Amino acid sequence: MKLLGLYLKKYWSNVTVATGAMVVIAFATLWQPKLLQNMIDAILQNDKQTVYELGIQLMGLAVLGIIAGIVNTIFSAKASQSIAADMRELAYRKIQTFSYGNIQKFSASNLVVRLTNDINQVQMVVMSLLQQLTRIPVLFIGSFILAIAVMPSLWWVIIAMLVLIVTTAMVSFTKMGKFFGQMQEMMEKNNTLARENLMGMRVVKSFVQEQEQIDKFSEASDEMTDVTIKIGNLFSILIPSFFLVGNMAVAVVVLLVGNMVTKDPGVLGASQAFISYLMQILFAVVMGGFMMTGASRAFVSLARLKEIYDEEPELTYPDVASIDLAASVEFEHVSFQYPNDDKKVLDDISFTVEPGEMIGVVGATGSGKSTLAQLIPRLYDPTEGVIKVGGHDLKTVNEESLRRTISFVLQRSTMFSGTISHNLRQGKPDATVDEMRWAAGVAQSAEFIEKLEHQYDAEVEERSANFSGGQKQRLSITRGVIAKPKILIMDDSTSALDAKSEKLVQEALDRELAGTTTFVIAEKISSIVKADKILVLDQGKLVGIGTHRELRQTNATYQEIYATQKALEEV
Repeated sequence: MKLLGLYLKKYWSNVTVATGAMVVIAFATLWQPKLLQNMIDAILQNDKQTVYELGIQLMGLAVLGIIAGIVNTIFSAKASQSIAADMRELAYRKIQTFSYGNIQKFSASNLVVRLTNDINQVQMVVMSLLQQLTRIPVLFIGSFILAIAVMPSLWWVIIAMLVLIVTTAMVSFTKMGKFFGQMQEMMEKNNTLARENLMGMRVVKSFVQEQEQIDKFSEASDEMTDVTIKIGNLFSILIPSFFLVGNMAVAVVVLLVGNMVTKDPGVLGASQAFISYLMQILFAVVMGGFMMTGASRAFVSLARLKEIYDEEPELTYPDVASIDLAASVEFEHVSFQYPNDDKKVLDDISFTVEPGEMIGVVGATGSGKSTLAQLIPRLYDPTEGVIKVGGHDLKTVNEESLRRTISFVLQRSTMFSGTISHNLRQGKPDATVDEMRWAAGVAQSAEFIEKLEHQYDAEVEERSANFSGGQKQRLSITRGVIAKPKILIMDDSTSALDAKSEKLVQEALDRELAGTTTFVIAEKISSIVKADKILVLDQGKLVGIGTHRELRQTNATYQEIYATQKALEEV
């Protein structure tokens, strides 16, 4: 609630106008029964002039209420939309500061639900607060006082009605609170299943898994439906219960007034006003209950959003001046263990790389190759040991210095919707078309880019669906080399290329980026035979380092990998 209060203060002018308009509506609503009482009394006395004047006042009161309602809606919408937009932007900005570890902690689908559905819940409750929060207490207190003032002898009817309504509401809302928390969790589960299915549609179709996917989604959807039905059942009991209690109270009043009216006809107008105030009390309590229900769901969403805002990035950079880093890399007794994992992925790794060297990294699946690659650009910090670039501990240099020095090309090529040039300028924001052509020539992507109608301004669809796997990898390499980085890391980033294209890319890198320190993480030894050094990893340990020729003669793990791949090639 404190978080919401900060945003309400920020838009205090909209909040003030909306609240003021709602107060006007509340007082107009309260005054209307009193005017009707006076009109009934005037009718009974056959006072036409008073009836006429009171009719004008009622019409004026209605117009005032309509204008105030319009003003309230406009400014409530402005405030709620602005607050939701600010919260969404703040959450998105915070997510951009997260490291890989932070993202893995929440998961992508979880964060998407928090950015969309949770913020929508908060937006709706802000709108409700500004439209009802002031109105409810004014209506409740005002109606309670005026009802007793009109017919003091029937005060106990109001108290009895309130006791029954509040008891019913408390029982129902206590049960609803836990269901709303379950709803958000199940929404995340459904979101994850739908996202996985749509992104993996080719796999689903290839292995004829449509029915299994339908069954999984149906099961998750049915769970969510069950919770929704439980909430609906509570509402189906709650609302009729409120009105049953209210109508019973009205029936009691009519019964009692029926006995009074024969003795005092003037009580007829008072009874009409009393019943109106009674229904306004009922309305205030019902609306308060609804608001509490919406608020309980919004508070769950606020708590989930606060988890994002309060999450501290696992990686932080020092506030120091940018420096030019040399292209050397040094690992000093580096070990790494993922959070919530009880086993080290890398264990006591030490090596030194001189500027301009090409380093190959090989090993069996799960040996820690990609993890080692991710430590160099500081996507993670080592659990133990020190990593140096250009002689500087990575923890002592700022992010700009590091990103300017190192470029990372992933195996899974992620291209963003937009244009090719937009994606390439992620590697160098001020890249010219000539620089794009040069980088495309190095990555062997020019051959298909320049055949497109708009070439470097050609559209990239969502998830780059209009390009093949090999084309996406070459575009990713283009983006990686366009800034001519001092250190280039290629994490199995030519796996989708044919042998000829891979060879051309390697030759172009040797020729055009001769002074760049290159790390090539590869499954195939053929990709790294020309490396100055090859690091051999086995179950997280560095078991060999040397050239291809040296390792073939001296390293058993490398010999086994080489022999296996050679046998497969011969087959």
